[in-house]
Amino acid sequence: MKSHLFSPFSLRSVTFSNRIVVSPMGQCSAVDGCVTEWHMVHLGTMAVSGAGSVCIEATAVTPNGRNTPYDLGLWNDQQAEALEPILDFCRKNSLARFGMQLWHAGRKGSVTTAWHRQLPIAIGEGGWQVEGPSEIPYPGRQIPLALSAKQITDVINAFVAAARRASALGLDYLEVHGAHGYLLHNFLSPLTNHRKDEYGGSLENRMRLLVEIFRAVREVWPDSKPIGVRLSCTDWVDGGWSFEDTIETCFKLRELGCDYIAASSGGSVPGQKIPVGPAYQVPFAEKIRRITGMPTIAVGLITAAQQAESILATGQADMVALGRGMLYNPRWPWHAALELGEAPTIPPQYERCHPSMRSGDFLKPKLETS
Repeated sequence: MKSHLFSPFSLRSVTFSNRIVVSPMGQCSAVDGCVTEWHMVHLGTMAVSGAGSVCIEATAVTPNGRNTPYDLGLWNDQQAEALEPILDFCRKNSLARFGMQLWHAGRKGSVTTAWHRQLPIAIGEGGWQVEGPSEIPYPGRQIPLALSAKQITDVINAFVAAARRASALGLDYLEVHGAHGYLLHNFLSPLTNHRKDEYGGSLENRMRLLVEIFRAVREVWPDSKPIGVRLSCTDWVDGGWSFEDTIETCFKLRELGCDYIAASSGGSVPGQKIPVGPAYQVPFAEKIRRITGMPTIAVGLITAAQQAESILATGQADMVALGRGMLYNPRWPWHAALELGEAPTIPPQYERCHPSMRSGDFLKPKLETS
């Protein structure tokens, strides 16, 4: 009997060969928003991992939408052109489907890389004006510019322009980043959105920017290809964004043609109290799937093959995403396949690493033939 983890899954006309997603993971290694040799190695490694889907890291739609000076961007044609040879390599050497996460870092931006402690960069020292719904800074960082109605329209148009470039690159799907304390989450959360206009106050108003961006991107993205949204399902803070807010937002996104929700959490404020543990966010994916009927991707400390298989087998999610676990073990899908009695997808250049081609019966995989 075939495992759930290695069964195919389809969204619109796109079929993924299995249910493993490589999460979008910022590498902070771009130059002027363009990919570098590092991305060739990183994305190439993820492409031959055996995962059914690889999502390119959060990609800024404007220069002011970056988190660090080294973030990937898609606000000009040069950045799109730089991606072409990497995508060509990945497609030639992998069965995976490739997507991209579009974002704007909002009030968290203009900081150094994580390995330089994410320290604020002043505007006169290589930084830029960060943006948000209100002039409420992330603690210890720059005060954001509260976007005007005209500037909000500019942000929407920037997402649309980036989506057009992504489409021209032939990407298989898009993910709109509405989580982790970045711009769209800033608008969603009452902790960071104190506006008095049509973009603030009620839940309907606070979700307006996400809704308008999704609607506009869906209109220019091919109808045959899926678009999903990553949401922080709760702020983990009293008075913040709640799971009930998430459910209402999901229903609205479903009406607009949203194809899946990647169910994450937190990131809005440092005072959050997250009960971190194995698969701690999976219940969000399960409830969204059950209540709204939308496909979901479960994320967060999913590390073992049997754990991932159980999540899918019990209907808690439709796909599982691994981030840091894939960085630590880029061959995770190969090992998971063998553990679940499946044949791993291994490039021909690496076929001799398969346990069946090594000496010693104890290394031979036990593959089901039925």
